Order: sequence, then C-alpha cells, then structure tokens
Amino acid sequence: MSRDDEYADYLRGHYGRMLRTARLLAGGDVHWAEDLVQTACTKLYVHWGKVRQGDGAASYADRILINVFIDERRRFWRRRETSTDEFLDAVPAGGPDPAERLTLLDALGQLPRRQRAVVVLRYFRDLDVATVAVLMDCSEGTVKSQTARALGKLRDLVDDPLDNLERVR
Repeated sequence: MSRDDEYADYLRGHYGRMLRTARLLAGGDVHWAEDLVQTACTKLYVHWGKVRQGDGAASYADRILINVFIDERRRFWRRRETSTDEFLDAVPAGGPDPAERLTLLDALGQLPRRQRAVVVLRYFRDLDVATVAVLMDCSEGTVKSQTARALGKLRDLVDDPLDNLERVR
C-alpha cells in the first residue's frame, strides 16, 4: 500500500472525529472547523512518512489540530466578528434542546482558547489528564487548573434556571 493510500485510509476513518472535535473548538462554527481540520490534515500529510512508522497517528493528528486551533489567534483576519440575529448553520437533528445547545456553544466560544481546548478534550473526547497534557504540551497541573477555570467560567456564563429561583426568594 502506498503512502498516499495509507493516508487516505486514515482520513476515511478519522475525519469525522476530527471535524466533531474542531467544531466544538470553533464554538459551533462549521466553516471555521472545516478550515481547522483542513489545515491539520495538510500538516499531517506533510509528516505522514514519520507518523505512519509509529502507532500514534491519532494522537499526532489531535495534537496538530489543537496546535492549529491555538495558533489561529495569531491570524488577524480571524479576529473579526460578525453578529446576526439568525443562526445560519443547520440545526442538528435529535439530541439536546437546540436552545440549550446554542447556549452552551456560545459559552464555550467565550472561553480562552486553551481553556476551550481542555474542556473539549476532557469532556467531549473523554481523554484523561495525562493525555491532554501531552496533546497540549503542558503539565498535568496546568490541564487541571485550566479545566477548573474553564468550568467555573462556563458555570457563570450559562444561565441556570435554578439559580434564578434562588435569587427570587
């Protein structure tokens, strides 16, 4: 099997997982998520000869995706923000209440990039602290502190109806 065939087989099996992860990192922005995955796939292809010799292609791809996401802040054109009254992406079928999902995606989008990455890797991808530390190239203590800060900020950002009942009394 040629190098290109191996790479294509890998992408057929893992592209969806990478795109779901990127969509959460991008705060629900499907187009930005596709850009992140495309950039990550390009970088993965460049290093495919080195990656395919080891068994760590998935973790290497995850690390590339996280690095691409964090490095996006350096691009000046990414900082622009467009506000609209409508959510332009299609509403996902099934699952949780779309309004709650949008609230959570909005709150996730307000987190700093490293905190958002930690939350996505720990709770969406269900990775342990050690694996996240390796992927993000930081200590386990940093992962724990970033997680604690991110969860605290998410609690503040997401309006819990039970909190409102407490305030009324």
